[in-house]
Amino acid sequence: MIPVLTPEQMRAADSAALESVGGGDVFIRRAGHAVARVARTMLGGTYGRRVLVIAGKGHNGDDGRVAAEWLTEWGASVQILDASEVAGHIIDSLVTDLVIDAAYGIGFRGTWSPPYVLDVPVLAVDIPSGLNALDGTVEGGVLVADRTVTFAAVKTGMLFGDGPSLCGEIDVVDVGIDPIDDVSTFLVESSDVATWLPPRDRRAHKWDHAVRVIAGSAGMAGAASLVSAAAMRAGAGMVHLSWRGDMNAVTPPTEVVGRALPVQNWAVDIAADINRFAALVIGPGLGRGDDIGTEVRAVLSSCDVPVVVDGDGIGASVDPGAGHSVLLARTSATILTPHDGEFAALGGDVANTDRIAATQELAARTNCTILRKGPTTVVADPDGAVYLVATGDERLATAGSGDVLSGIIGAFLARGLSAHEAAAAASFVHGMAGSSCSLEGAIARDVVALISEVLTEVAHHVN
Repeated sequence: MIPVLTPEQMRAADSAALESVGGGDVFIRRAGHAVARVARTMLGGTYGRRVLVIAGKGHNGDDGRVAAEWLTEWGASVQILDASEVAGHIIDSLVTDLVIDAAYGIGFRGTWSPPYVLDVPVLAVDIPSGLNALDGTVEGGVLVADRTVTFAAVKTGMLFGDGPSLCGEIDVVDVGIDPIDDVSTFLVESSDVATWLPPRDRRAHKWDHAVRVIAGSAGMAGAASLVSAAAMRAGAGMVHLSWRGDMNAVTPPTEVVGRALPVQNWAVDIAADINRFAALVIGPGLGRGDDIGTEVRAVLSSCDVPVVVDGDGIGASVDPGAGHSVLLARTSATILTPHDGEFAALGGDVANTDRIAATQELAARTNCTILRKGPTTVVADPDGAVYLVATGDERLATAGSGDVLSGIIGAFLARGLSAHEAAAAASFVHGMAGSSCSLEGAIARDVVALISEVLTEVAHHVN
């Protein structure tokens, strides 16, 4: 996992590192050399190449100036421009082969006017100048980077707001500055998923990783089908699906056992054999109404297995008279998967631009693991630990995508992962599958079809 720090945390780590060595020159030399190495890679070599370094007055500019020294030594032609004097300049491939943005770092406040860069790759030092390192907002001008070399840890603003579209590919470089001891936020990598997800035992039985799914109703058959199919693709040995309505309301996938729920008191029916299952997914496409809320809360109260609550189940989990009491009373793992509208319905603070802090607060208040959907997914545990997942893209903005995610989470819970590991790993796999689909016209079924390929790739990558 890659540590993710706020600017304040990064400054604390910087201060501790500076105190330990008695000065910052050593870190500047290391940082500048790292920038130069990445620049050389982007250029495909340095001899005869033309590089423009935009350098500010602070340490960010110092990093750029050291990089300029190395690039010059390696045979490049390097020009350094003062960051305060570049407004209005036009930089194109006729005059340079690479722009290094070393104007301003994570402590920058205010605005700046960058030059116009046309058809020339940009390498940002630590963070694109002008990008807010906390929340990813931008005031004023900013250069869009093709690649960003950042030091010690990813900064939160690189993953939220405009950050992902401005940073390009991110290289995290160790320059000897250790993240602070109390870091609790991490960016999930492929190796993490492979470590968390145990291979199926060759002696496994289909009931060893069985998943119970309560999803779907008349007109919402697709949700039930997608959840179930995704769970099967993610390693559930058996999926048993139940839905609201008559037997013809939903057609389960071929491999899935299915039956309609009773008209009333279906929580009793679910609880009767829930001990046969390793995990439960409830909510997608169930519909809404007071009667449904009563049944969903009864299931959550009576079924002591790890559960994923998604879609219509999220609002139904909140008791109009007693708030989060049902969730708070649960002893098994509970994962809620809200988008921002559902996050608000649960009582989360959607106005807070610090998405991590707001999600941590709701997780603590509900005693649940919260998977807050977004371009960067936030997975927060009640104890404050946070995993961030940034593998997905706009291809997942399609109907049924969330149903697929809940099915993957359910399968991972059934395979023995803890709540935060299951949520983070599923989000990672879901994002990888989505970003492997066609750029145009991708639908949720396409994501389901790629789950097993992504899991195979993840396992192969580590082995």
